[in-house]
Amino acid sequence: MSWFYRSLIRPALFTQDSEAIHNRTLAALGMAARHAWLTGALRQLYGSPELPVDLFGLRFPNPVGLAAGMDKQAAAAPVWSALGFGFSELGGVTWHAQPGNPQPRMFRAVADEALVNRMGFNNGGARALAERLTAWREQGRWPAHPVGINLGKSKMTPLEEAADDYANSLRVLWPHADFFVVNVSSPNTPNLRQLQDKSALDEILAALQAVNSAQARKLAPTPNSQLPTPNCPKPILVKVAPDLTFEALDEILELAGPRQLAGIVATNTTTARPETSDAGLKQAYAETGGLSGRPLHARSTEVIRHLFRQTKGALPIIGVGGISSAADAWEKITAGASLVQIYSGLVYEGPGLASGIVHGLRWRLEAEGLKELKQAVGLHAM
Repeated sequence: MSWFYRSLIRPALFTQDSEAIHNRTLAALGMAARHAWLTGALRQLYGSPELPVDLFGLRFPNPVGLAAGMDKQAAAAPVWSALGFGFSELGGVTWHAQPGNPQPRMFRAVADEALVNRMGFNNGGARALAERLTAWREQGRWPAHPVGINLGKSKMTPLEEAADDYANSLRVLWPHADFFVVNVSSPNTPNLRQLQDKSALDEILAALQAVNSAQARKLAPTPNSQLPTPNCPKPILVKVAPDLTFEALDEILELAGPRQLAGIVATNTTTARPETSDAGLKQAYAETGGLSGRPLHARSTEVIRHLFRQTKGALPIIGVGGISSAADAWEKITAGASLVQIYSGLVYEGPGLASGIVHGLRWRLEAEGLKELKQAVGLHAM
């Protein structure tokens, strides 16, 4: 199936603008998501076997998740579990609706199986996303796996008001997700990465946890939510940039205890570019924006390994960056990731990627004589 996609379907798709085909694909998946028989057919083709992971008080059917950015508006939220994903992270979403950066803003570096994007958190805003998620639930189409939401800062909001901006989004979206990821590491919103500074991030996390606790006290649990008790705050994670120094990462880790961080997502896209003599790659890499895909793989794994070592495995990590095979996922897991996510790999390998990774991880566990995936987490980190 993967060969069929790479050899026949992908070449046709790649003749079209990257963002345009992304939108058309989401529209098609959104249509499938509205019909049980279509999602059932997709599940027959692409569903994954069980490889459960218990983390954050949640039960993940398998460790392979959809990374943020693929489905910003929850246009196809019910379909991702049918495509073999063990969880999905929707968004990034901002408090205010915004169009994002001018087009074109997404570019393929095909020879390196990479993408460059400067989307700029294009989305309809937190309230619109809440309405969409409410509609899916009312239609009985809620995903059969944990759902996370990636929270970004509105471009119009000054940095000094960022904490309120994030808190407003969480307040509206709190009933609609199982966990939340604080995105202070996108390179495509001006000065956003300054919020990775310890003091700025501390202020944001304090505001978010205040909302988290208040909402947990007054709201009933989300229907179908896997959280153990009605008054349980939602897990909050932070997504970090691969371009941070280890010292800067350590400062973020110092907030984990005081601000009850549930985990770290490592990593976002990078502003760095690999050396190349390929003219096509040079053209793509000359574009401003964040680079994802295969060139990010090694650095994101380095960051995961460092975080795991520094915390001695006590703080869960979701590994993302350059995963396009079971071998790539295994490397992330043995470096210290408890879960992994894919985005660019899906573009280059096709809709069977999540299932292929899960099958490969099951085979690898058996070959290594391990019974559960958690036994592999950090196996090669120390």
